[in-house]
Amino acid sequence: MKLTDVELRRIRLPLVAPFRTSFGTERSRDALLVRVLTADAEGWGECVAMIDPLYSSEYVDACADVLRRFLVPALAEVPQLNGATVEPALRKFRGHRMAKAALEMAVLDAELRQRGVPLSQELGAVHTSVPCGVSVGIMGSIGELLDTVGGYLEAGYVRIKLKIEPGWDFAPVAAVRERFGDDVLLQVDANTAYTLADSHHLAGLDPFNLLLIEQPLDEEDVLGHVELAKRISTPICLDESITSARAATDAITLGACQIVNIKPGRVGGYLEARRIHDVCVAHGVPVWCGGMLETGIGRAANLALAALPGFTLPGDTSASSRYYHTDITEPFVIENGHLSVPTGPGIGVEPIPDALEEVTTSKEWLSW
Repeated sequence: MKLTDVELRRIRLPLVAPFRTSFGTERSRDALLVRVLTADAEGWGECVAMIDPLYSSEYVDACADVLRRFLVPALAEVPQLNGATVEPALRKFRGHRMAKAALEMAVLDAELRQRGVPLSQELGAVHTSVPCGVSVGIMGSIGELLDTVGGYLEAGYVRIKLKIEPGWDFAPVAAVRERFGDDVLLQVDANTAYTLADSHHLAGLDPFNLLLIEQPLDEEDVLGHVELAKRISTPICLDESITSARAATDAITLGACQIVNIKPGRVGGYLEARRIHDVCVAHGVPVWCGGMLETGIGRAANLALAALPGFTLPGDTSASSRYYHTDITEPFVIENGHLSVPTGPGIGVEPIPDALEEVTTSKEWLSW
């Protein structure tokens, strides 16, 4: 398989409601899609970078630039291209994992469509559906939070994740526990908002029987997480700190985490995500699939990954309606707390042309 054409397409989808975290508020998803064409197939990938470098150092404009100037030209020189050859061909370029992941997804999609193989099968999935959790942003009031959580529980979500930050942590957790009881699977996500000096404060969350606290400290403060794990009983889950299978191995070995959140875009692609899964399974560490407000393209691929055996906790693979009134693919609909894993070849979904055009803000075909 050899690349013949690559399209970079920018889209903008308004969110159904503002989504606030400790690093900012998002009101729309301004995303970059990658479409690759070969002589026999085409494939789609989605870049999960945000418009600004807030969650990570990557951002959409930079991803488009590195794809245009370096990554796509490098792959165009590979005569026998497939998903497994993407990472070796791009290894010389440092970082830019989200851009690399989008390109790898598109190549995998094209390759697997040509072979007639679903991505879930290629990755080694063992489930045909996955349990769905939902991420709840920081709200303007406790009452608004409780109404929102209640709506998600009525919709069938089996796990609630609350975004937290200093000043919005004990009160929302206590209110949700009081209103909905201890049987609700509940976890919190700090997105690096705390420091080790807050360890006594964070220990105050221990009585609430949380599944985990996600990324409480800075992404580079692995040793701080090791120390924090000694001071609190709530299991620590790492997100931003896990950038590769090697990083996961180091964090687990040091005792920095007891659970890992795997986001394919953050780690450079779905094949590296599978390697992280395998590392965690070997160490007896449960994993779950995080989300980055993906459209149906990225959501389909995430469901394929989340169907692997080590994903024993509900992830952020929410229904399309969690974020968008209209998706660019056929919407994913929650049923009995689960989403079905696509069974078609490749990622198993395609953009709906009219829906895609309606949200497209720019298109660029790359030549080399």
